[in-house]
Amino acid sequence: VQLQAFGGGLVLAGGSLRLSCAASELTFSSYVMGWFRQAPGKGREFVSLITWKGSGTNYADSVKGRFTISRDNTKNTVYLQMNSLKPEDTAVYYCAAGRRWRFAPTDFDSWGQGTLVTVSS
Repeated sequence: VQLQAFGGGLVLAGGSLRLSCAASELTFSSYVMGWFRQAPGKGREFVSLITWKGSGTNYADSVKGRFTISRDNTKNTVYLQMNSLKPEDTAVYYCAAGRRWRFAPTDFDSWGQGTLVTVSS
């Protein structure tokens, strides 16, 4: 599956952004979808995960209560609504598709190209 993420940009602390990730695969609903991020000089870290039909979600503690993941299987798209953004949320955000309910980047088969989110204080 090919993924394309977009929606990043520059935002002031406390602001909001909505990331989108469009998939080319017609069997989109057979994939668990995740969002990861990588800050400068750091490794790729888990942000959020959503089940195949969107009935279940999981979040990293650092974003819980501020970020919301959702998906629209009719549009082959997964979203990440980010509210109350903080400077430490600055990173390149990647969407990923996997077959199992796992949280490590190595468990995901396909990756989008990444979209940069910069939060200024």
